[in-house]
Amino acid sequence: MTTSTVRSAPTVAAPARRYRWWHAAAVGLAANAVSALPRGFTGDAAFYNDLDTPPGAPPDWLFPPVWAFNNATSLWSNLRIANLAPGVPGRAPALALEGADWVLFASFSALFFGLRSPVLGAAVTVASLGATAGSVMLTARLDRKAAWALSPRLLWLAYASYVATATAARNRDELLGRTRRRP
Repeated sequence: MTTSTVRSAPTVAAPARRYRWWHAAAVGLAANAVSALPRGFTGDAAFYNDLDTPPGAPPDWLFPPVWAFNNATSLWSNLRIANLAPGVPGRAPALALEGADWVLFASFSALFFGLRSPVLGAAVTVASLGATAGSVMLTARLDRKAAWALSPRLLWLAYASYVATATAARNRDELLGRTRRRP
């Protein structure tokens, strides 16, 4: 009696899905579109300019170019991390923090300008600073260039957190009915 051995073809792992520039562009466009819903891409300059802001607060015209740069470098970083193999330790948490940060970015205008809430604006800014700091630490373990690309956003959010929390402390919050502190 003869037995034959059936050999199966060797299993070949499917290549990791490659994310392209248009995937990153779609994320950036979606986040910016949601962000622009309440007051357009420049926010509400009159609302911002009427606030009692702390020393060193940026002029309203500075936000769009700074965020365009921060978004471009963040998307480039996100693309590098997304293109790592799915099983790389730290990849999923880094992408999750970046996803959370994009949600925070998209919600800022609705909370700050739409609801006229400096307190919620400050809360989102500080939360974004925390998410970005965590993302930079995780990303640095995976790809140093990607982590460096997030550093301008980290620096901006550190500065923005000072401005946002001081602004919240100095102004009335229409949504929360909080009045400004008197010295």
